[in-house]
Amino acid sequence: MENYYIFSNGELKRQDNNVCFNNRFLKIEMTNDIYLFGEVSLNTKCLNFLGQNKVAIHFFNYYGFYTGSFYPKESNVSGKLLVKQVEYFQDNAKRSELAKEIILAGSNNIYRNLRYYNARGKELETEMELIKNLQLGLLKLEDVNKIMGIEGNIRKIYYSSWNKIVKQKIDFEKRVKRPPDNVINTLISFVNTLVYTTCLSEIYKTQLNPTISYLHSPGERRFSLCLDISEIFKPLIADRMIFSLLNKNIITEEDFEAESNFYYLKDKGRKKILKEYEKRLETIIKHKELKREVSYKYLIRLECYKIIKHLLGDKKYEGFKIWW
Repeated sequence: MENYYIFSNGELKRQDNNVCFNNRFLKIEMTNDIYLFGEVSLNTKCLNFLGQNKVAIHFFNYYGFYTGSFYPKESNVSGKLLVKQVEYFQDNAKRSELAKEIILAGSNNIYRNLRYYNARGKELETEMELIKNLQLGLLKLEDVNKIMGIEGNIRKIYYSSWNKIVKQKIDFEKRVKRPPDNVINTLISFVNTLVYTTCLSEIYKTQLNPTISYLHSPGERRFSLCLDISEIFKPLIADRMIFSLLNKNIITEEDFEAESNFYYLKDKGRKKILKEYEKRLETIIKHKELKREVSYKYLIRLECYKIIKHLLGDKKYEGFKIWW
C-alpha cells in the first residue's frame, strides 16, 4: 500500500473506477492515504469513492501546517470494545494505569535516544539521570493531570539536550508549537504531524475508536488516541529522523522560509522529509515476541492490538520500548 503526497495545484476526482489528479491515476486499490499540500479541489463524488475504498485524506495549508483529515466511515466496529474504552476512561485508576504506561514507554524511548548519543561523546548523563528520576516519581502518581505534568518535564529536559545532539548551529531553547518559531520547532511540528496521521491510519484498521484516549483528554475536533500512541513512537520515528536529517545536512536552513513570527518548510524541504519518512516507516526489525520481521509502521498497529487486549482483559498492556 502506498501513500500519495500531492504538492501541485489541481483537481482530485473520480474517473471511471479510479481516482486521478491532473490526469494521473493513483491506483486506488494500492492507495493507503493521500496527503494534500497544494490547492486541490475535490467533490463529494470523489470523497464518497475514497471513503468506500477506505482511503483517508490529510489536509495541509499553504505553510505546510496540518489542518485536518477526511476519515472514512469505520468498518471495523465493536460495541463491546467501545463500551470498554469508555469504561477505562471513566475509571480514574484504570485510566491512570494506561496513561502511566504510555509515558513510561515514551520516556524509555527518549532515554534510549539520549543513551545512543551519549555513547558517541555528547555528554548527556545529567539529562539521562533527570529523566530516570522523573520516571521513578511517575510510578507513585494516580492523577492523570500530574502524570501529564511529568511527561511535560521529561520533554523539557529532552528538548534541552537537542543543541548537544544536533551538529548544525541552530539555537533551540524550548519547544514552541503555535506557531513554530525556529527551524527545529518547525521540523518537530511537521514530522510529529506525520506520525499522528500514521497512527490515525493504523487505528482505523482496528476496532479502536480514535476519539477516546487515556493520557490526553478527549476533546472535540481531534482524534486524541492518536496523540497517546504518538507519544510512544515519536522518539523512534520522528526524533531519530530529525537528528539524521540535520546531522547529515540533508535539511538545512535553506529549506525553510521565515515569516514575521514563524518558520515554515519550503516544498523542497517537505519532499526530502517525506521521502525519508516513508523509508523510516518501512524499516524492518526482528520482533522479540513475534519472532518475525515487522516494519516500524506495523509496530504502531501492534500497539493498537495490545491496547485492545488490555481493555478486553486478555493481557496487561505494556507500551512498546526500543530494545536496540
